[in-house]
Amino acid sequence: MLDLIIKNGHCFINGKLEKTDIGISNGKISFIGDLKDKESKELIDAVNQTVLPGLIDTQVHFREPGSVDAEDLNSGSRAAIAGGITSVFEMPNTNPPTTNKEEFQNKLNLAKNRMYCNYAFYFGATPNNQDELSDLSNLEGCCGVKLFAGSSTGTLLVHKEEDIEKVFKHTSKIVAVHSEDEDILEMRKKLIVKGDVNSHPIWRNEECAISSTRKIVKIAKRLNKKAHILHVSTKEEIDFLSQNKGNITFEITPQHLTIFAPECYNELGTYAQMNPPIRDKTHYDRLWYAVRNNYNDTIGSDHAPHLKENKEKQYPLSPSGMPGVQTIVPIMLNHLNEGKIKIEQLVNFLCENPVKIFGIENKGYIKEGLDADFTIVDLSQEIEIKNENIESKCKWTPFHGKKLKGKPTYSIISGEIKMKNGKVIGDPSGSALNFK
Repeated sequence: MLDLIIKNGHCFINGKLEKTDIGISNGKISFIGDLKDKESKELIDAVNQTVLPGLIDTQVHFREPGSVDAEDLNSGSRAAIAGGITSVFEMPNTNPPTTNKEEFQNKLNLAKNRMYCNYAFYFGATPNNQDELSDLSNLEGCCGVKLFAGSSTGTLLVHKEEDIEKVFKHTSKIVAVHSEDEDILEMRKKLIVKGDVNSHPIWRNEECAISSTRKIVKIAKRLNKKAHILHVSTKEEIDFLSQNKGNITFEITPQHLTIFAPECYNELGTYAQMNPPIRDKTHYDRLWYAVRNNYNDTIGSDHAPHLKENKEKQYPLSPSGMPGVQTIVPIMLNHLNEGKIKIEQLVNFLCENPVKIFGIENKGYIKEGLDADFTIVDLSQEIEIKNENIESKCKWTPFHGKKLKGKPTYSIISGEIKMKNGKVIGDPSGSALNFK
């Protein structure tokens, strides 16, 4: 007797879709093939649906400890599961920041039995915590080190070249970088126009991004270390990074692939404000060029919720960031239906590449013996994104009112159905990810 059978689905196996059944027992994939003679405690008939390995969002901010009015680990994980995401990497710019073993353990304790999805946490880099960084290789649930080269939400910042070098030198983990040049940010502050969010990408301009990214790549290459550049937003970085692969990987966000300036600021105001900024269509087009050619390695939401009352403050008092963990899958499914991205690329960027780059164990593929995490999607179902359906505590999305084709219908964690048709089911049972 199996615990769960997924029948009649188009399953993504070995890089292509095949119509087959999947049997699950004890949280693992135990059988792939015709299961018409087998019995199970639960059954999903996935006819006309697509069964993917559990999708992973490698950049979320769930705000706990600290700003738990906007989000916490429980509500953020509900949003993930509701949107078809089965595992998340959560960021360290909390209050207090996750920059020592004690705070890291506190995060793990806060997550236990409270998170619906599986989880890992980044360890935050500071100019002087190299001793901590040199001892992370066996730290449970640690996906990597996060370095803020330019200031964003929170207090974490490592902007001097010699300090950035120390971070890379002392850690065995991959370093994920918020890549904006702090000196250029400071110098250009005079270009901020009070009350005009259109000045956001003028202040945090392309030079600010590419200057920092060149520096990071130079350091990582010199020290033969792995760097992962987050939320790449400029055509200059695309051209530079596509020539510097190997130990250098990079991410693009769904929002940079879906909206562009000045339209987004005229329509959404400060709700479109994030770091690095949404830029004009020439950058948007280049980001899509990167996706088409598989230059980028991951797509991550950079889920960064703030309460409406704060987002509606006059620019620049309005904080940067927008929620996205619940909408990343439907937004990308819609792009897939529009022919902008292929199903195998989607699985690559949201599943297989994260597993390879970060060394996640037992995830990422539909294969006997691996963990039974699945995202089931209906590629033909049409939906409308609405603020009132957002599970995040912030209760808004920049995509409110957007009509999309493609919907996540089930989220399955270790063989347990945790979301069905947008409704979160049962108790939180996510666990910390393991890394090679």
